[in-house]
Amino acid sequence: MKKYGFVVCLCFALLQGRAQESSNIVIDENYLEDQLYLSFTYNMLTNKPETIATHGFSGSYSIGFIKDIPLNKRRNIGFGVGIGYTYNAYIQNLKITENSGGTLFEVAQDYTTNKFITRALEMPMELRWRTSTPSKYKFWRVYSGIKFSYLLLSKATYSDVNTKITAKNIPEVNKLQYGLTMAAGYGTWNLYVYYGLSSFFDNAFLNSERIDISDFTVGLKFYIM
Repeated sequence: MKKYGFVVCLCFALLQGRAQESSNIVIDENYLEDQLYLSFTYNMLTNKPETIATHGFSGSYSIGFIKDIPLNKRRNIGFGVGIGYTYNAYIQNLKITENSGGTLFEVAQDYTTNKFITRALEMPMELRWRTSTPSKYKFWRVYSGIKFSYLLLSKATYSDVNTKITAKNIPEVNKLQYGLTMAAGYGTWNLYVYYGLSSFFDNAFLNSERIDISDFTVGLKFYIM
């Protein structure tokens, strides 16, 4: 929660600075929509085995920068490419442990904590439509595209009344993740959706069933000039 609190405070500090500077902005006919972005989402799992279920709040946040490239003279259509950092947490009942024989995947029973987290560098690419003008800083937008993420860390944590088990950098986890994105809204506040096309795991099995879990996230994305 402290991490979420820090990012929320950063978001509103940047928004406040944006508001204070708006009255001194010089109109630029060749403006760019280069932006910092922040997102906060709720994570859901797709393509999961029937025995796997989510519990509690699974969330994520990301922060980064997007470079805007206008594609027409009016500058209401553009292409964006960015770089950022993302943290994801999944609270569910897939227990992941490591032993001398490799990684074991099983359904957790009678546990107090069971979560899977990732930290990654991400590269979003967006086809961008907006109603902005050189002097209009609040406008409608629809940005859609694809996002690639390279995992810096994967960690599974399990605990019950007697034990606590942590597995880091699990070999079966796919370090390269990718999926479709869409952000739509007015002004700074935007609805954001990510649909994962890649599986979390490669050659991972639960009771002889291949684990092809991916994620679907919904939340808010803030674009800050």
